[in-house]
Amino acid sequence: MIFYWIDLVVLRTGLILAIPLIFLTLCGLVNFAVLSLPNCWRVARIGSFFALVFSVLTMLATLLGPAQVLPLLAPLTLAGVDVLSLNLRADMLGSSVLLLVGFIAWVIVQFSASYLAGDRGQRRYICFLMAALTAVSLVLITNNLFVLALAWLATSVAMGRLLSFYSARPPALVAAHKKFLISRSADALLLICLVLLAWCLGSLEIDQVLLRAAALPVLPVALHVAVVLLVLAVILKCAQLPFHGWLIQVMEAPTPVSALMHAGVVNLGGFVLIRLGMLVSQVPTAQILLVVVGSTTAVIAALVMMTRISIKVSLAWSTCAQMGFMLMQCGLGAFDLALLHLLAHSLYKAHSFLAAGGVVKRTRIAQMTAPAAPVSLLRLLSGAVVGVGMVFVAGWVWGIEFNVQPALWVLALVLSLALAPLLLHPIAGKGVMAWPLVLLSAFVVANIYFALHSVFVLWVAVRYDAPSTFELIWVMTCFGLLFCLQSVIAAYPQGAVARRLYPWFYAGLFLDHWFTRAAFKLWPLRLKSMTVKN
Repeated sequence: MIFYWIDLVVLRTGLILAIPLIFLTLCGLVNFAVLSLPNCWRVARIGSFFALVFSVLTMLATLLGPAQVLPLLAPLTLAGVDVLSLNLRADMLGSSVLLLVGFIAWVIVQFSASYLAGDRGQRRYICFLMAALTAVSLVLITNNLFVLALAWLATSVAMGRLLSFYSARPPALVAAHKKFLISRSADALLLICLVLLAWCLGSLEIDQVLLRAAALPVLPVALHVAVVLLVLAVILKCAQLPFHGWLIQVMEAPTPVSALMHAGVVNLGGFVLIRLGMLVSQVPTAQILLVVVGSTTAVIAALVMMTRISIKVSLAWSTCAQMGFMLMQCGLGAFDLALLHLLAHSLYKAHSFLAAGGVVKRTRIAQMTAPAAPVSLLRLLSGAVVGVGMVFVAGWVWGIEFNVQPALWVLALVLSLALAPLLLHPIAGKGVMAWPLVLLSAFVVANIYFALHSVFVLWVAVRYDAPSTFELIWVMTCFGLLFCLQSVIAAYPQGAVARRLYPWFYAGLFLDHWFTRAAFKLWPLRLKSMTVKN
């Protein structure tokens, strides 16, 4: 049995470590080796395929073995603090997101080869793409917070180069400059956070940080400050309001870059919060901050998205809203549902960006059909009632009690409001005979929700503490208001409410304008002499 354990540890270490090494090798080959452009793409395709294979094997090995830390080298100790190590972390959280990144990377490489055909910067594109994938992989597999911070910084640098791929376009440089300011501010907050964690807990190893913090009867003030700084860094990295402008304005980047940014990079903040969920759940101030900022961003971005016609801009606002919802889930302590949201959103958003060209065909088909009539407000309200009822029935079937898991119930009620548009399906116009199918659909969706929760809660080891009453009321108020506004606008698209709100939400409540004006006063942009930054 001992030999089997040793072999499994060696196997898992090799599988996990192979993925960033493959991407790093591809980056080096393209940058330094004398390869023709077709051979560069050929090597990138083969390498990304093997990275996907290794990520699948890593997932299978994780399913067969327990979650564990895989040691490579002894930690570098400075003043009695374990500052730096190359230890790896093998668990379902990292393996599932690593598999997601491997799959998205493979798809993007296939797509990019034809998308960038004839472009003079293809070799530079491949190099920075592989560098970004290397850094993302390290964020997912490391057990050391200092390595995680360095890899996150490297991801930002590489993605900055990709986002500024067409550096002759001023809008791209403006967006890159704003991202540079926000990213470096987040990196500074994260650095201060690591210093405080090392001072309070004596280690930057993730497993030790979680264990030592959990063993403390009361967290010191410095540790509270460290977690709040971590949350602020994540808020900046995840493009939450009012720091979202760069994410909306990077549409000058190639479409596969946008797909990678929205599907595998901007959500790294959510992954870090889930990874450190045991620590975050011990600091109520940080949880309240996540709930307030995340839910507010989700509501405002969802309303702004309704005013946009450009498919890529609409998808960017959607990402902003979805990141807010994921951070809100983390604030409520529902880290398992946040992981589910991260995986599902990434797959959906990658497909949406890569399939954005099909909007032309869909628009032509829509123009040949009769315009849809405004939705009945009564029908929307009936749909909400049906959704709430089916969620309560499904929750009763799964034996979930409100006083035990209030956050799960609140998020389920938010889901019930999202089920209301089921009545907009064409079958709903067929009268009473359509209602059984609508009820069945709502019931099935609610059961799938609770079933996935029961699976993902096994993947994320967090301590479930009931959120405060303020957090629960805040979330229900925000999404209840969102449902009411969207229902009124859908029922009366030319009504007084829609006409008054449209200019404000089309401009994003002018939040980015105010932020840009203040940021550029502190650090102005010089287009003529500017070099491309990250």
